[in-house]
Amino acid sequence: MLETLWDAPRPLTVREVQERLNRARVEPLAYTTIMTVLARLADRDILVREMNGRAYVYQPVVADAAELAVRDVIRDHGEMAVAHFVDMYSAELGIRSRLSRLIRDEDASG
Repeated sequence: MLETLWDAPRPLTVREVQERLNRARVEPLAYTTIMTVLARLADRDILVREMNGRAYVYQPVVADAAELAVRDVIRDHGEMAVAHFVDMYSAELGIRSRLSRLIRDEDASG
């Protein structure tokens, strides 16, 4: 379901998500099933839900599955997870350079 929203150029209604998901399915998913899942993802701050006319539209807060996974690890394990990640990969030049660049870019913009 998230892939459908990630691929969309704009926020989608439940009906639009249902139509896109059911294109590739033999047994279609029910509207209420999709509505429940989207509402739960919004409650977990994975999606933003906004009223648009008489229907809610949904848009992802995270850009992809990797960002969602990192967010969950940090939520569950805090900054120690980040520290372990940096320790594990600091010896790899490419990753170390990328981390340094990201930190510099963040410092420059913030």
